[in-house]
Amino acid sequence: MPARRNPRPDWVRSRQIALGRRIADLRRQAELSQDQLAERMGVERRTVQRYENAVTDPRYADLLLIAHALRVHVTDLLS
Repeated sequence: MPARRNPRPDWVRSRQIALGRRIADLRRQAELSQDQLAERMGVERRTVQRYENAVTDPRYADLLLIAHALRVHVTDLLS
């Protein structure tokens, strides 16, 4: 993948971290392990780890799968 021409602003990184924490918090509230969430989504556990640790951003379709697996609305992930 080509490198970005301009670095992302700091506020973007802070929101990525907040999204990862929110996914982890909602997963724990649902009493699911990372393995269980990954299984429900049809992805590998390390994908869930990367989202929760803000290493990678979930695509929109993955946000939908996460929300469905956690039985929340997709906007709950972003609030």
